[in-house]
Amino acid sequence: MKARYLIPLGIFLALVILLGVGLTLDPREVPSPFIGKPAPEFRLPRLNQPDQTIGPGDMKGQVWLLNVWASWCVSCRAEHKVVNALAKTGEVTVVGLNYKDEPDDARSWLAALGNPYLASAMDREGRVGIDWGVYGVPETFVIDRQGIIRYKHIGPITQASLQEKILPLVRRLKGES
Repeated sequence: MKARYLIPLGIFLALVILLGVGLTLDPREVPSPFIGKPAPEFRLPRLNQPDQTIGPGDMKGQVWLLNVWASWCVSCRAEHKVVNALAKTGEVTVVGLNYKDEPDDARSWLAALGNPYLASAMDREGRVGIDWGVYGVPETFVIDRQGIIRYKHIGPITQASLQEKILPLVRRLKGES
């Protein structure tokens, strides 16, 4: 009879432990299956020069960021000042992936807020975003000299995330031969 009462108590305690562990996790630190793997290849038209294309292969040999953004994205507007300031330092090249956006809207947005990107690739249908595991904007990837994804930041880049995670990783990767 006593064992009958212990089973529900055991299940309850297991659920409390799982909930407790879950509450300590950072939702921005979603593990990505792409970390440590080659960046998915793409060839897309450049936003400001649609007759030219850009892809990860163009960036081989340098440490760089891929920032996924859209003009309709409120959080992208919030992070844009940080990305602009980062680009002005010249510490790392930032390539944009304009996600599910109208080119005219995207160009107007960059003209009004500043353009931190070496180039922005136009991913109008979102297919490249799917290949990269993007499920919302903004998202930012750190890619090393060999074209391997080393970090994925979900949500807007803040000054804190830039100083605590992204720039230390970029500096370390740049120091590797």
